[in-house]
Parts: sequence; structure tokens; C-alpha cells
Amino acid sequence: MTNNLYVDLSVLQTVPSSNINRDDTGAPKTALYGGVARARVSSQSWKKAVRDVFKQDNISAGTRTKTAATLLAKELQVRDSSLDDDAAMAKASDIFAAAGIKLNKDHETGALLLVSRGQISKLAQYALDNETLDKKEVKKVLKGDQSLDLALFGRMVADNPELNVDASAQVAHAVSTHEVVPEYDYFTALDDEQKDDTTGAAMLGTIDFNSATLYRYANLNMNELVHNLNGTDAIKGAADFIKDFLLSMPTGKQNTFANKTLPNYVMVTIRTDTPVNLVSAFENPVNSDEGYVAPSIKRLEDEYVRTQEYVDQPIITLVLGKADSTIGDNVANLSELLEKVTEELAKVVQDENTDD
Repeated sequence: MTNNLYVDLSVLQTVPSSNINRDDTGAPKTALYGGVARARVSSQSWKKAVRDVFKQDNISAGTRTKTAATLLAKELQVRDSSLDDDAAMAKASDIFAAAGIKLNKDHETGALLLVSRGQISKLAQYALDNETLDKKEVKKVLKGDQSLDLALFGRMVADNPELNVDASAQVAHAVSTHEVVPEYDYFTALDDEQKDDTTGAAMLGTIDFNSATLYRYANLNMNELVHNLNGTDAIKGAADFIKDFLLSMPTGKQNTFANKTLPNYVMVTIRTDTPVNLVSAFENPVNSDEGYVAPSIKRLEDEYVRTQEYVDQPIITLVLGKADSTIGDNVANLSELLEKVTEELAKVVQDENTDD
């Protein structure tokens, strides 16, 4: 692809009493924005949630681990049963050395390494087929056959920057559209075998929580996604990411609060000039005693209109969750949203292939 192509995802989602992403003290993460405290969910937390849903949906997802050499050694033994543990690990270590990735005495990398199933499989076959390892070929394997999460979120390899993968997706920290006040739950637990209830609780403690209407934002650079996936399945990958970004949620304290909700409002915009995060709609926090969703939607759509003074006309803007929206094309459900996004992305990719 030669022309720029970006997909913006703006989401409003109300989360009740919850603690889905904790800081080092166990309290929900927060951020100061517009001079007040906001609920915050880190981008890393939500990306992890997306990767987990990929695996549940049998979508291509890699493994982020320090034990990639062990994965490779096991794959070698699957393909060649004559290899014992030591021989398999020796071959795996040689492959990692050829790639310029250091292993410690426990055969672990110094940092987490995201590798796809396809990369492990091809590395194993290459090691078995070649007595002498070609560093360029090994690195080529480690850059190809990318899983969708690797193509989306990228990879940094400090030992060898040649193996870095530029992310095709950016995910913002979700923040509440309004000020939040921290709360805590004081709880007690009784011993079922203690018949004398005069002794009091067997355990007591507190859990911090808050509730919020969150503004969530992510974007996709379709050029980079096509590059990372070598042009294959990039459009399907974009649709899979959009779906699972919308439906996923970090699982912190989920059993305690049962806080799994769905988005109240979704705006998807396909652009050719620049991605646009619309969080400035909430720099002045929303104030309301009748709920935050409706005024947050109005703020967001007003900000969308304001930004049109600075950017090119989008290819399309799709809105789910507000049937009377006037800023784009309304869709009835998630399936229709994904269908229309896929159609528009296919048009651009097809036009460029025709031009070539």
C-alpha cells in the first residue's frame, strides 16, 4: 500500500464498581487530566485482554515469554524424536545465538520475547535441515509468519534491534470522562466451622474500587499491518482486532465485582491523513447527576465535528449505539459495523492493487 490509511476507534463504556487495573498499592489506576482525578486503565492491560480473547477465539496469537528457547527445543523434539533434552536445547541455543539473542544459564532470554507459533515451527525445521546456520535466514524467519498480536502490537528485541517489529496499532490509556472519587469496600468473612458467632469475623479487609464512564481509543495503521502480515489477511486481522477490542475487558477483580459490560457507544472512522484521538472532548470533565453516558456522547460527537476544521474528510465514519447520530453512518449492530469496515478497507486495498 502506498497511500496512508488509518482506522480510529473511539469507545464510551460504563463500568460499575470495579478494580480492573490495579497500581502497586492495589488501588484502581488513576490519572490527572483537566485538573481532576480520572479512572484509568493502562493500554498494556487492555492489550493483554485483547490477546487473551484472540486465543479464546482461535485467532493467531503468539507467546510472550522468556522461555522461547525451551519452546523451540520442544518443537525440535516433536519433529525429531531422536533428540534428547540436551541435544534439542543445544540446537535451540545455536538458533538463538545465530539470531543475536542472548540466553542465560537457564536458557532464558533477558526480557520477554513475543514469538508466533509459525516462527517457532519454521525455526525448528530450519535447524533440522541445516547443519550450518545462516544468520540472515534465521533473522528472516523471526521477522516472518507474524501472529496477529505481534503484527498489531509489535516487538522490541534489545539484544538485536534487527528483530524489532513496528506496531501497527496504538492503544491509549482509557480514562474516565469525568472526575472519580476513590471508594473502598470493607469486608468480613466468617469461619463456617465456628459455631460461636460471638468471636467475630475470622478475616476482615478492604478492597479499593471506583466506577466510571471510560473513553477508550485505539487506532490501526493499515499500511503497517499489511507490511507486517505480508499482505495476507490484513483486512480480516483489522476486523478481528476491532471486534475483540470492543468486546474485551481486563479481568482484575472480575470475580469480586462481576463488572463485565459492553460499550455504550462506538465510533469507527477510516482516514487517509492522520489518526485522531478525541480525548480532548473531556479535558473539561463531564458533570452530571443524571448519568455520564448521554453527555459524554454529545461531547464526543461535538469534538469530532470540531476536529474536522483541521483534518481531511474521512472515507467513512460509522456509529454504533446512537441511532440518531448525525456525524456518520449509523449501524444496527456489531456485525454490520465489521461488515462495513471490511468493505471500505477492501475497496482501498483493491484500488491500490489495480493501480499497481
